[in-house]
Amino acid sequence: MLRPEQMSRVSVTGSRRVMDDVIETVHGLDLLHVTEYDGAWEGFEPGDPVEGADEAAEKLVTVRSLQSILDVTEEDAGPVQLVDDEAIDGELEEIRQDVNELDDRRGELEAELRDVEDEIDTMEPFVDLGIDLDLLRGYDTLAVAVGEGDPDDVRDTFAASDVDQYEVFAEESVMAVFARTDEATLQDVLVGTNFSELDVPDSDRDPESYLDELHSRERELEANLDTVEQQLEDKRIEVAGFLLAAEEQLAIDVQKREAPLTFATTENAFIAEGWIPTEEFGAFRSAVEAAAGEAVDVDELERADYTDHGHAESVEEVGDSGGEGPAGERSAHPAEDRPQAEEDSDSQEAVADGGRPAGATTAGAGGLVRMGHGGPPTVQDNPGPVRPFESLVEVVNRPKYSELDPTVILFLTFPAFFGFMIGDLGYGLLYMGIGYWLTKSFDSDMIRSLGGVALWAGGFTALFGILYGEFFGLHQLGGILWDGHPPIHKGLQPHYLYYAQAWLLVSVVVGILHMVIGWSFDFAENLEHGFVDALTESGSWIIATVGLWLWVFSTMATVAKPPFMFEVFSSGEGAALPLGFTGFSPTVGMAGIGMFVAGVLMIAYAEGPGLALIESITQCFGHVVSYTRIAAVLLAKAGMALAVNLLVFGAYQHNGEFHLIFFNGMPEDPSWVIFSGLLNSSDPVMLIVGGIFGIILLVLGHLLVLVLGITSAGLQAVRLEYVEFFGKFYEGGGTAYDPFGYVRQYTTED
Repeated sequence: MLRPEQMSRVSVTGSRRVMDDVIETVHGLDLLHVTEYDGAWEGFEPGDPVEGADEAAEKLVTVRSLQSILDVTEEDAGPVQLVDDEAIDGELEEIRQDVNELDDRRGELEAELRDVEDEIDTMEPFVDLGIDLDLLRGYDTLAVAVGEGDPDDVRDTFAASDVDQYEVFAEESVMAVFARTDEATLQDVLVGTNFSELDVPDSDRDPESYLDELHSRERELEANLDTVEQQLEDKRIEVAGFLLAAEEQLAIDVQKREAPLTFATTENAFIAEGWIPTEEFGAFRSAVEAAAGEAVDVDELERADYTDHGHAESVEEVGDSGGEGPAGERSAHPAEDRPQAEEDSDSQEAVADGGRPAGATTAGAGGLVRMGHGGPPTVQDNPGPVRPFESLVEVVNRPKYSELDPTVILFLTFPAFFGFMIGDLGYGLLYMGIGYWLTKSFDSDMIRSLGGVALWAGGFTALFGILYGEFFGLHQLGGILWDGHPPIHKGLQPHYLYYAQAWLLVSVVVGILHMVIGWSFDFAENLEHGFVDALTESGSWIIATVGLWLWVFSTMATVAKPPFMFEVFSSGEGAALPLGFTGFSPTVGMAGIGMFVAGVLMIAYAEGPGLALIESITQCFGHVVSYTRIAAVLLAKAGMALAVNLLVFGAYQHNGEFHLIFFNGMPEDPSWVIFSGLLNSSDPVMLIVGGIFGIILLVLGHLLVLVLGITSAGLQAVRLEYVEFFGKFYEGGGTAYDPFGYVRQYTTED
């Protein structure tokens, strides 16, 4: 779980005559993460696509274009089909012609409809004006301008101008200005006025009848467009299944035909390299050699175990037969060592034409020459319940092959953090319901993973809710399950304040453990550089942090420490968790100081003395204290739920405890009442009104708490994971395992 699945670098060397058979077999196995040849070997060139690759790619583009035009989705898939080249050639061209004709017709109608709508927009002001269009142009001695604006402003401007004869016809903000002058003078007068000129349509019709014709044409075009849209919809229903199947078959065909582009080839041979899970090598080798016989060699070149920086550190070099011979027994490219005489056209063995890497004879681990860049891909190896949490790790980045995978720790801590902070059976059941819905209603792996996370987070929320005895903030659950005495309390009520104090300390202890696990991961990874490096780089932080907090929890300098630190875990009535802990002895405190000083000195040695002390305090103290946000969110969410219930049900306080009036009745002393509640009015009318508003407030209020639980408790828990935990050891940046192959959904080979 903590390490990714082990990967092996394999080489497939074969005669060009069997390359198609090898490609077909490797593609069907869906195991080989292909390394692209970088062109560095002397005598080898990247291969050429198999004949027909361009045609297949063009058809694939056509199919995807048709899918886009018809808006085909995965939900349109029909039964699995057997689609071959003949079927694609026979149907695709006919579908293309029909769809393109309909799409072109739709485009023409949409363009014409836009033009008519623009004309309608243009004509509406002239209809408001009420002057025939032929009266607004064509004069020899009059200049005319039509526009929108302020008629009074235009009249005032003309009155102050040199134009003596003019008239402004206006209907609200639309106006026509007639002036006995030339066009240039008219425009000069209108400059600076509240006037926006309109173009007069080229028509002699009266505006109202012309607008009616335009609306009639608009309806006709809309009807024709609806007809074409329906024809396209009918065509989509008819051909969607075929297009999805054709796309899948063509994508597979293009993959296979373009595969040689990643190979190193010569006139007579090819070499392909890549990574596969180590445990799959035997089956991979058997299948490929069964397909191509002695004309191909399949070798496991190495089993990867990389350092944090990607350099080969502990690589198990594997010889012939999947590692059965001594390391280095078999060349990475065995045909290089064969006599040139074996390169006759009848030979059935792999031939590499004597080509060899340019320059140095060795590169990488064990003298094995790589045909391209890049280390092994990362395949996270987590059991089923843990896998949904891989999506949370992916938010940061995929683990590098060399890194420890933190997913299992995330699985063990995130739901517990979240559940502890919300701690309510009602909310927990709703979170679980949301998670179940996400996993069952969506095909997206990411969304389904988030649904799995929600299921676990909701489960822990419900579990802590049972322990707290709360159901949507109501404590009646504690009376049903625990006879009124649940094993733990949130500490919101004054009577149980010591629980809130206890949760602050529990948050600190959890923070210490969480951070120590993170540094332990870093320690394990740094062991590759030696124990001393691991101790100074990672172990120093563990020693300093544990030492500092041993002193904090000791009875040294108790004047500077709050008394509850030594009471809430002790015993008796004021102990939230009766563990008998009243503080570590002064001897332990002194040892803690010694550990802290030793840790700081090692940190200074590893990172330099300049900021060692400041960083030590920030990390060892500040980062641990940041975990108290767990207790803070716990109290905040409990307070919000209490506020909603208080407004609806009413509450009073007695002896440091809150009691809801709706369930317990009015108190003996009215002064105890905090708020009488919307459901407790003695007036029938107010009771009905209060009941309606109370139910609305109850539902909306708890929905708000539910949502804020995600945005506060969820985000705070994620922050602790990403910043405080991941920040101690995790970088990410791994390569996703993307094997050469295709998982069929719409087609079958049989």
